[in-house]
Amino acid sequence: MATYQVGDGWEVLADPTRRSIVTCLAERPRAVGELADELPISRPAVSQHLKVLKDAGLVTDEAAGTRRVYRLNPAGVAALRDQLDTFWNRALRGYQEIAAQPDPDSTAGEETS
Repeated sequence: MATYQVGDGWEVLADPTRRSIVTCLAERPRAVGELADELPISRPAVSQHLKVLKDAGLVTDEAAGTRRVYRLNPAGVAALRDQLDTFWNRALRGYQEIAAQPDPDSTAGEETS
């Protein structure tokens, strides 16, 4: 089995627990304990998922007394958004190109003998 290596944000977000963590952090910054209270996993498991998200650049953390508070990293989320915009623009261009082509079936019956 291959060891896990941080790829892009999409690979990291393939895990449903990490997507749930990102959804929670999109509402507001939270500590590990707060996240664990909302998810059906332990605090150590939440910490492991947060490490993966942090390594991928999707979350940041800061010390707040004896705990660490996590929040979404705007730069990491913006990079994903930019990729989605690129995919969407390519799909729209492809659709426009197809829509602009004449329909071969509509001109086939117009031949005169």
